[in-house]
Amino acid sequence: MLWRDKRYNSINYHLKQIFNERVYKISLDGGMTCPNRDGTLDTRGCIFCSRGGSGDFAVSRTETVTKQLNEAIDRLHLTKPGIRKYIAYFQSFTNTYAPIDYLEAIFTEAISHPDVVCLSIATRPDCLPDEVIDLLRRLNTIKPVWVELGLQTIHPTTANYIRRGYELPVYDDAVNRLHSAGIEIITHVILGLPKETLEDMLATVRHICNLPVNGIKLQLLHVLKDTDLALDIDNFHILTQEEYTNILIRCLEIIPDNIVIHRVTGDAPKNLLIQPLWSRNKNNVLNNLNHQMKKLDTWQGRLVK
Repeated sequence: MLWRDKRYNSINYHLKQIFNERVYKISLDGGMTCPNRDGTLDTRGCIFCSRGGSGDFAVSRTETVTKQLNEAIDRLHLTKPGIRKYIAYFQSFTNTYAPIDYLEAIFTEAISHPDVVCLSIATRPDCLPDEVIDLLRRLNTIKPVWVELGLQTIHPTTANYIRRGYELPVYDDAVNRLHSAGIEIITHVILGLPKETLEDMLATVRHICNLPVNGIKLQLLHVLKDTDLALDIDNFHILTQEEYTNILIRCLEIIPDNIVIHRVTGDAPKNLLIQPLWSRNKNNVLNNLNHQMKKLDTWQGRLVK
């Protein structure tokens, strides 16, 4: 049979293999903040992070988790009537940065929804104490639980520039503890961070692939309004679409087949996006990537498995 719908192990293919149909991710807001915003580490947030804490597409945090899910499902039924299964995705800010009782309540509420087949939690590696990992382990016996870790880069100079707030061994330790608990791990990487070379980006991807990680998100660097990154925009290069496509292909070439590619570009709210403007047309970005990969002999051996 054909290896996949694309020339890499895409999340859509992966979900269809597990659930036998399309699955849609619903972004939720658990009402949390971040140690990079509340003064524990900093008050400014990461340099690229919007006021919504990467949760600009989530439903209002003033609603209960169940209401957020139901409202999103009702809207999706109007445009995607064939979708019946959903991933509850706690996306905004740091979603394990709260008291354990509160986390248990909102995660249990989400995973108990009859249309939810998986729970996905975006967080920081330095916000995963043992009691939280134990909670996730218990929830994982009910329905699959994924943890998405924002690494972005392995390089200390870049990590300091973006104000990440933790060192690389913290990420490595979190991955190993989550893996020991049986939790699937997805790692976020930003491609095109200021001053990083192609080899820097490939080194980050290689490091991730050498750990027991299940998925990876390759995210184009977006410069958004009202961020400190926007204030520095004249001091770094913005990738062209051609440059980004070439970097993506080099990254995808070195990612093992067993690691699921959850993202190859990413979305940014059009009212917030400053650069790169070509990224507004996501379908064009994906189609161009697929077209370029078809032309490469490197991929021919990966079409049929």
